[in-house]
Amino acid sequence: MSNTWDPWSYRESVARTPEAGGIVGYKVHATDGHIGKIDEASDAVGDANIVVDTGPWIFGRKVILPAGVIERIDDAEEKVYVDLTKEQIKNSPELSEDANLTDADYRESVAVYYGGYYI
Repeated sequence: MSNTWDPWSYRESVARTPEAGGIVGYKVHATDGHIGKIDEASDAVGDANIVVDTGPWIFGRKVILPAGVIERIDDAEEKVYVDLTKEQIKNSPELSEDANLTDADYRESVAVYYGGYYI
């Protein structure tokens, strides 16, 4: 992939703008299957991401997926497709009460982790 991958911005191919409709509640699909539903979403420029509630799949854990991992969004079917595997998502930096995107260290760990698949 390109060296210009930006974890916190939607890819041009996703064609998502801050004015687009909300995606909270959409189902999220990895390359190898369903991983959960979107619990929270931010379309803020330079900070776009989704928080996915994985339910029982990884013991109720929530994961942050930066917008840059989203391959496409199907508004008609209310589905978001990411081009990562379940295992890659499962091994991502854990989102805890202490870790959130306002924490610079956590934000950097998320960007570095996912960036390893794109740069």
